[in-house]
Amino acid sequence: MPSPALPPVLAAIDVGTNAVRLELARPDPDGALETLHQERDPIRPGEGVFATGSMPRETADRLLSTLRRYAALCRRHKARVRAVATSALREARNSAEIVRRVREEAGLDLEVVSGKEEARLICLGVLHRKPPSTRSLLVDIGGGSTEVATATGEKPDNLWSLALGAVRLTEVFNASRTLTPKQLRLIRSFVAEVVRKTLPEKLPRLPRVALGSSGTINAVVSFAASDNAGIASARQLSHAVETLAEMPPERRRKRFDPRRADIIVSGAIILEGVVKHLGVDAVAAVNRGLRDGLLVDLLYRQDTSRDDSSLTDAVLAIGQRFYFDEKHARQVARLALTLFDQLAALHQLPLSTRPYLEVAALLHDIGLAVNYERHHKHTYYLIHHADLPGLSERERELVARVARYHRRSAPDLRHSGMEGLLPSEARTVRKLATLLRVANALDHSHQQAIKELKASQGREGVTLHLRTKQPLDLELWNAERQTNNFRSVFGKRLFFHVSR
Repeated sequence: MPSPALPPVLAAIDVGTNAVRLELARPDPDGALETLHQERDPIRPGEGVFATGSMPRETADRLLSTLRRYAALCRRHKARVRAVATSALREARNSAEIVRRVREEAGLDLEVVSGKEEARLICLGVLHRKPPSTRSLLVDIGGGSTEVATATGEKPDNLWSLALGAVRLTEVFNASRTLTPKQLRLIRSFVAEVVRKTLPEKLPRLPRVALGSSGTINAVVSFAASDNAGIASARQLSHAVETLAEMPPERRRKRFDPRRADIIVSGAIILEGVVKHLGVDAVAAVNRGLRDGLLVDLLYRQDTSRDDSSLTDAVLAIGQRFYFDEKHARQVARLALTLFDQLAALHQLPLSTRPYLEVAALLHDIGLAVNYERHHKHTYYLIHHADLPGLSERERELVARVARYHRRSAPDLRHSGMEGLLPSEARTVRKLATLLRVANALDHSHQQAIKELKASQGREGVTLHLRTKQPLDLELWNAERQTNNFRSVFGKRLFFHVSR
């Protein structure tokens, strides 16, 4: 009897400001992740970016060399990969060029994530399998940014990204040297101002102990704590800042890894500033972070039975910000997803594309906040630039294209709006947009007249059986206008059967 197939290997690649990291893991039957291989290369991708605004060619070459090696390891293990870059590439003017080189030379899709997506992934990594009612406060100090999150169980309630990082602060204030009391006061004041402008004044029901998840926080807490307990009080952190600031660089390098020693003072000052502002008693260091979050995200993405409302919640919040018609948006999403589910044999799209349709349906009209006539194009722009935790940059682009085609020009493969898509992506957009156009037509009056929709396939075509609570004259007139496009995309005629 053949042994059951092993679950696929998952690979997380994190291009940070200080280092590049790889972790390969395999999920066990209980959903835990067993690490197979780890690598860390301290090549400092962010070196000079915050001062010059661009990644130097020699740094980019080092990064490419590392990522080619990581890509080879991933191929050897036949791994499912998610590779992300954080603040250094977020701010580098030449990030698009580097992403292109990574795709062409290493065969990896490197995703430059937003600060909020970074915070969400860190949250997911640190809080994986936390009891659902547990309240947590999370702080992560990277080279270019600091992420703060509050969460219940695994689910983040609030996400913030501060433009404060240990490398960034060190470069701006030349903080790798011994600091005078005046210089220390200046840096503390700068950190306090950024924290005050980014984080709310008061956060209710905060835990008294924050979780600190980065290597910098681990090093600071270890130095500050008197008993090596992995937890440092606010008072101990302030004392550590004073001690580290006075310490000559040579002594810091004896106490810490040389690369960490250069930025440890800045990291300690940032941690002290966040802790003071939030008013927590202490910070407990944890050994999980962004890389773990990437693996958990990959794990959840392949679990089709998992019900995760966090993306929908974020989408509805965006819609409300643009004063969308929520009842209409929810009705169109319900009808579109029903079509997706009941016509699966016809469209033959993977289940992983279903969230694209849901998000596009919920947000298809947000462009109305800008202008009615071209609102489909404004919708594309707003989604393209939206912060949607849980969707990669490329996935967000596909969602924006689907929403853009909910009206006016049909999603023809030769249309200018399809430019830049791979053939497989263009087919996905075309099919999802066609389902969205039908769903949108079936609520053209914005009255949610359809109580139930069932789709059936026959030799003649596809019939939509509509149970309604009021006449559907306007909806049917608009839906009939979609039949030619439906037939062009799916090769089937579209019929409607209405009952009360």
